[in-house]
Amino acid sequence: MQGLEVEVFVVDNISVDGSVAMVRAKFPWVNLIANSENVGFSKANNQAMREAKGEYVLLLNPDTIVEEDTFKQVIEFMDQHPDAGGLGVKMIDGKGNFLPESKRGLPTPSVAFYKIFGLAALFPKSKTFGRYHLGYLSKEEVHEIEILSGAFMLMRKSTLDKVGLLDEDFFMYGEDIDLSYRILKGGYKNYYYPHTSIIHYKGESTKKSSVNYVFVFYNAMIIFAQKHFSSKNAQLFSMLIRLAIYLRAGMAILNRFIKRLLFPIVDFVGVVALLELLSAFYQRATEVDFVDFVTYWSIPIYAFLWVTIIYLSGGYDKPVKLVNTLKGGVIGLLLVLIIYGLLPKDFQFSRLFIFIAALGSIVVSIVTRLLAVYFKIGGYSLAKTTRRKFVIVGDQEESERIKPLLYQMMKVDHFATVSPNIKVNADYYVANINQLSDYVHINKIDEVIFCAKNLSTQQIIALMSDIKSGNEVDFKIAQPDSLFLIGSNSIHTAGDLYILDLNTINTNENKRNKRLLDVAFSVLFFITLPLVMWFVNHKLSFIRNVFLVLVGKKSWVGYSPKVTQLGLPKIKKGVVWMGDDNVPLEIVNKQHVIYVKDYSVSHDIRIIWEKFKFLGSN
Repeated sequence: MQGLEVEVFVVDNISVDGSVAMVRAKFPWVNLIANSENVGFSKANNQAMREAKGEYVLLLNPDTIVEEDTFKQVIEFMDQHPDAGGLGVKMIDGKGNFLPESKRGLPTPSVAFYKIFGLAALFPKSKTFGRYHLGYLSKEEVHEIEILSGAFMLMRKSTLDKVGLLDEDFFMYGEDIDLSYRILKGGYKNYYYPHTSIIHYKGESTKKSSVNYVFVFYNAMIIFAQKHFSSKNAQLFSMLIRLAIYLRAGMAILNRFIKRLLFPIVDFVGVVALLELLSAFYQRATEVDFVDFVTYWSIPIYAFLWVTIIYLSGGYDKPVKLVNTLKGGVIGLLLVLIIYGLLPKDFQFSRLFIFIAALGSIVVSIVTRLLAVYFKIGGYSLAKTTRRKFVIVGDQEESERIKPLLYQMMKVDHFATVSPNIKVNADYYVANINQLSDYVHINKIDEVIFCAKNLSTQQIIALMSDIKSGNEVDFKIAQPDSLFLIGSNSIHTAGDLYILDLNTINTNENKRNKRLLDVAFSVLFFITLPLVMWFVNHKLSFIRNVFLVLVGKKSWVGYSPKVTQLGLPKIKKGVVWMGDDNVPLEIVNKQHVIYVKDYSVSHDIRIIWEKFKFLGSN
């Protein structure tokens, strides 16, 4: 904003991470509008636009980083083009990839048809099929376009006075298309301006494979069609969109099924089939007949138990770690042997068979994973290493400040520091900034961390684009005087800041799921109490916790007593909690923000499993 007259508005739709208090404390000059409910994207932006006094209005997503001269450049362009009503810029994601929605065409029925049925993806540079993302237009040149992206949408105030603000019938999605089209209908032009770039951590605000996203997005398209197209075209468009909704929703459900249940089911079926064959062969070879209970009940129960233990051991995590499958197999074998020892003599058939079954089951599980990796099914790949190679680009002071933070949050195999300028102190730096891309490529670096104190955003974006060529690398930006790293897009990486998933713990569905999980585990622990008590500390407290969780006084997983993060939703006191208390308080708070912003039942199960022996805590 240097050298410009700028007013900044932040509109908060009842967030849970304490950011409202943070903005008030650290940025008192910001015009903060804190809503008491989630009013949606359109209404929230309109609240600020109605108060804005500037000649230009910029809608800017919170998960973006702009270059130092971005505002200056786009204002100069708009000043030089009085016919411009709106402008968008070149956007890249957190991994350095160009985002095609930086420039878009109007989603007419034909354009929508090509997009929905995949023709746009097959022929992205075709002037006929590629109009949705205007793939035939160079991303490095200025162009007149039809649709701007709401992530960065600069508009002339006088244009908005004429054509109106965002249509609040659109809760989320479609409102930028609608306003862009109204700007064109008002006699103005929309431009794509690529001479400045922004990073947009796209994908964090929604899960685009979710059924909810499909319905919200495509219904927004129906609202647009009914508003702007002729009755005949609107009906055709609506028919296409409704067809797309059913197709995409079906694909989303199938995709979720494949991702979550395909391999557990494959393992279950494979283990059952193997054990049935082994059972028949074993009985024929030893002339020992198993009772019907073994054939009809114990084998499916064994397979289900096996799959459950492998899941809890991380055997279905990506990338594939075969050691987790092996660990799950060993634990499963021990658990089955314990249960076997508790069975009546009439149902104890053969320990040798159990050992053979365990070995065979491990082989089945490993083979299915290797096949998935080989045929690239479900996004599975082999984990190359449990540790990562890092490069920090910054001066010695910043690099030394960041190193302990990374060691605390993840396993580090290799650390190197690159000078933020051409001069190199050979005793400390391995290379200079001009040699960074080559160093990353030669040494197969996993992650590059840029120190914002030493590098401009413009330099960082240029380096990301340069390194990205031919390299699979993650990028982070270390903010000055902060423990936070702005990261690419993974909720599972403790260093990521932009975790904007809307699947929060305080939704009705998640509150219900969490309660059902608590009850299920309490009942399971009660039934298996004589067995489970061997593995927990403070056995009497554990029994008490089982009953307290069952009646709703406690939850198996909650917040750490150490956490001080403001704005976290209220949940029941936990028996155990996520993360490690032996880290700085700021990191503990951040772990809890990540937990509530992307809550899942599987996450709670994993925490219970990892902290099993502490389930007797007070």
